[in-house]
Amino acid sequence: MRDKVLMLASVASMIDQFNIPNIKLLIDMGYKVDVACNFVEGNTCSDAKIEELKNKLTEMGVDYYQIDFARSVRHILQNLKAYRQVLSLMRTNQYKFIHCHSPIGGVCGRLAGHRTHTKVIYTAHGFHFYKGAPLLNWLVYYPIEKYLSRYTDVLITINKEDYAIAKNKMHAKRTEYVPGVGIDVEKIKSVKVDRNKKRAELGIPQDAFVLISVGELNKNKNHEVVIKAVGAMRETQNIHYIIAGQGPLDKYLLSLTEKYGLEKRVYLLGFRTDVIELLKSSDVFVFPSRREGLGLAALEAMTSGLPLITTYVGGIKDYTQDGVTGCC
Repeated sequence: MRDKVLMLASVASMIDQFNIPNIKLLIDMGYKVDVACNFVEGNTCSDAKIEELKNKLTEMGVDYYQIDFARSVRHILQNLKAYRQVLSLMRTNQYKFIHCHSPIGGVCGRLAGHRTHTKVIYTAHGFHFYKGAPLLNWLVYYPIEKYLSRYTDVLITINKEDYAIAKNKMHAKRTEYVPGVGIDVEKIKSVKVDRNKKRAELGIPQDAFVLISVGELNKNKNHEVVIKAVGAMRETQNIHYIIAGQGPLDKYLLSLTEKYGLEKRVYLLGFRTDVIELLKSSDVFVFPSRREGLGLAALEAMTSGLPLITTYVGGIKDYTQDGVTGCC
């Protein structure tokens, strides 16, 4: 019988975006892989994309389980329920090891791993505490991560700042720096797009100067600062702004475009499967995030030939240089 391993994340979109290659690798190594996450709530992609993921997992011979994670640590009762679900799953299946992703997945997975004497790999996709982070983040997330690091066999970080903190302050048995989860450069470069046709589909003038952001519509991604900036530049009516993504702030951002009279210049496109085509139809990629573990969207934008306007935080610092990659 093959050894079983568990891939654990708070949301299914994290499995889809970052972990399909990891799952394939584990299968090739001879493991039976299970996936556990929240398929129902909190995902950054469409319901159709989640169903596509389920079908893909089934085709790969991967069993998947619903875990009722909340995305915020504030929802204690819901996450306590999720922890019990994870613990029950691990006791039933006796995994060789588990690989946890996301802060909540990392908390529940490591606690359950400790209870069941299971080896734990934890990938930190960007610590919530970092240089310039709100004090509350340091008061809440740092003690949790530091305490649970003692239950971590391998801690994987994806940017240099996180690696330094993990190496110097945490207690994981082994700490690794892996520079990102990677993008398919050749696939991106192979995408061909008729720039004028794509703009016409979106109702954007051919001579417009187009800014684009890709990411979940939430407070951290900070899209509102760009909308406000475009609204403040009243004399530059030729600037248009595309946002590809969905999330809890969709109605707020829509109201903001109305407040600044930008209904014909700001485009909230929702979740898209043609992101590379959108990038190649734009002029500048804007990445105003307050926090980023790495930021694959920016790497895809660079590969698509776009200059970047970014904040200078977390993993963004590892691949941006003011005046070289754009402005930061």
